[in-house]
Amino acid sequence: MDVLPDEQETLIQETAREFFAAESTPALVRAAEKDPSRYSAALWKKIADLGWLGISLPEDCGGQGLPLTYAGLLLEEAGRAIAPVPLHGTLVAALVLARHGSAAQRALLRQVVQGELILSFAVQGLQGAWSPAAEGLTGRAEGEYVVLNGSRTFVDGFRESGHCLVLYQAEGDGVAAALVDTTSAGMRGTDYVTTAKDSQARVDFDNVRVPKSALVGEPARGAAIARDLCDYAAALMTSQLAGATRRDMEFAVEYAGQREAFGQPIGAFQAIQHLCADMLIAVDGAQLLVHEALWRLDQGLPASIEVSQAKAFAGDKCIFVARSAQQIHGGIGFMMEFDLQLWYRRIVAWSLRCGSVREHRQQVAAALLEQPGKVRLGMPLVPA
Repeated sequence: MDVLPDEQETLIQETAREFFAAESTPALVRAAEKDPSRYSAALWKKIADLGWLGISLPEDCGGQGLPLTYAGLLLEEAGRAIAPVPLHGTLVAALVLARHGSAAQRALLRQVVQGELILSFAVQGLQGAWSPAAEGLTGRAEGEYVVLNGSRTFVDGFRESGHCLVLYQAEGDGVAAALVDTTSAGMRGTDYVTTAKDSQARVDFDNVRVPKSALVGEPARGAAIARDLCDYAAALMTSQLAGATRRDMEFAVEYAGQREAFGQPIGAFQAIQHLCADMLIAVDGAQLLVHEALWRLDQGLPASIEVSQAKAFAGDKCIFVARSAQQIHGGIGFMMEFDLQLWYRRIVAWSLRCGSVREHRQQVAAALLEQPGKVRLGMPLVPA
C-alpha cells in the first residue's frame, strides 16, 4: 500500500483543515471547557451539515461510503484544531454498528449522520485497563432482557450521547456488546475532572435492564465485535493525537524562528534544529503508522498489531513532541493565557486513551514472542 494520501484524500484533508481552522478557534475551545456539556453544539451541527459524520459509513446507512482512511484524516484535522466535539466516540461506535449492528441499529446511523444522535462507547473497567475482554461489567439473561451490573470508566462523551455501545461479560457466552440508551434506569454517570477538561465519565450499572433487541451481533461474534471496537477506537484516537501533535510542533518551529538569544533566532542553534528534526520525525512516524493500520482495517486484513504499533509509538513520541514544544517556548508555554497549553493538555490526555503505551507494547510483544514459527506482523493474535 501507499501510506501517503492520494490526490482526493489530500483535497478532503485540506478542506477539513480550512474548516476547523476557521471554526474551532482557541476562543471556542476555551469556551467549551467552561460549558457544562464540554462541547460546542454549534460546531457539531456545522460538521453534520457538511456530511462528515458519515464519511466512512455505508451509503445504505446515509453515509458517503469512503474508505476508513478518510475518517482518519477527518479525526486528524479535528485533533489539529483540538475541536471540542464528540467526534471520536460517535464515529467509532457508528463504524461498529455499521459492520455488526441489526437493521434497527443501522437505521439509527441516519440520525448520527444528520447530527441528531451522538454516540459513545464503554470498554474500560474500574482498573482502567484497555482490553476487549470486557472485565468489570457483567450481564445475565432475564426473559427478554439482559441485566447489566458493574462499571465502566473513562467513557468519552457519555453526558451528551443518546446511546452508548457497551462491552460486557455475558454469562456463559464470553464477551458481548449492547447499544444502551443512556437514560436507562439504574445507569449513572459521574463526571471526571480531566487534564484536557473534556467530557469523560465513570458509568455505573445497577441492574440496568437492556432489551435483547439492543444486543449487537450474534453471541458467537462477541469477541470479534470487541476487537473491532478496540481497533477502531485506538486507530482513530492515534489519528486525532497525531493531528494535535503536528500543530503543536508547528507552533514550536514558528516560535524558534522568532525568539532571539545572543543576537539571533534560537532556531539558528544546532541543538534546537536537531530537536525540531526529531519532533518532525516523531509526528510523521505516528501519522504513517496509523495510515497503514486504518488501511488494513478497511481492507478486512488482520490489523490489531499494526494498530498497537501505531498507538504505542504515538503515545510515546507525541508526548516527547509536546514536552519539546514547551521547552522551546520556555516559561511562556505553561501560562494558561497562552494557547500552547491547550494542545499540551490534550496531547497528554489523548496519549493515555484507548490503551496506554505499555498496554499496546504488550500486544506487539505477544505477537513477536508468543506465536510459534516465523515472526510476522499482520497476523491474528493468538488467544490468551
